[in-house]
Amino acid sequence: MDHLIIGDIHGCFFTFTEMLKHWDRGKEYLISVGDLIDRGNYSALVVEECMKISNEYPNSIFLKGNHEAEIITHFEIGHNKNWMKQGGQKTLRDFDLNKSDLKDIIKWFKSMPLIFENETILVTHAGISATEDPENENNEHGVLWNRQNLKNMGKLQIHGHTPLKDVKPVYNNTSDSWNIDTGAVYGYGLTGLRISAKGRLIDKFHIKTDERDIISSSENME
Repeated sequence: MDHLIIGDIHGCFFTFTEMLKHWDRGKEYLISVGDLIDRGNYSALVVEECMKISNEYPNSIFLKGNHEAEIITHFEIGHNKNWMKQGGQKTLRDFDLNKSDLKDIIKWFKSMPLIFENETILVTHAGISATEDPENENNEHGVLWNRQNLKNMGKLQIHGHTPLKDVKPVYNNTSDSWNIDTGAVYGYGLTGLRISAKGRLIDKFHIKTDERDIISSSENME
């Protein structure tokens, strides 16, 4: 199968549903790099749709992002101050308004893989750098949190996490990697790459952020 790999959604439900129109559900994988929630206006609807897709399509993979890890920590320890500063309070309000089953949602988040990998591509939330134990969720340079230069893994890497705040994804020749977080929640749009089964770029998709999804200027944008 080919792959449609999409960047950080961050609660941008209407933008996300437009991107889904490019997914050939019967013929290709759908892979999300994570960060489904926070900052945007519709975290609950995004998660509801993603869980539905996950249940109905075995060719869909939703990777864990640092924001999924943050909400898990919040419920495990009772309060996560860092997450609350990054949109957590807004997300909790949205889940409450939608009467979301948080127990099931957190269970699903915990089940999310950190990596999708085959012979030709490697997809993570933040990319793999030259660090020990990149799958350690507490490693600041691991696949949930990394901001360092990426390691060339001998195959195409695709990641998000570091918002480009631009309408175009960026390819790095040295690491053979794409950053596809084009900052949907900041108004720049959501990016998707169609990658062949052999690891070659077939097409790029850019969905302009739907105005209904964008956070207000008063929200914390750190």
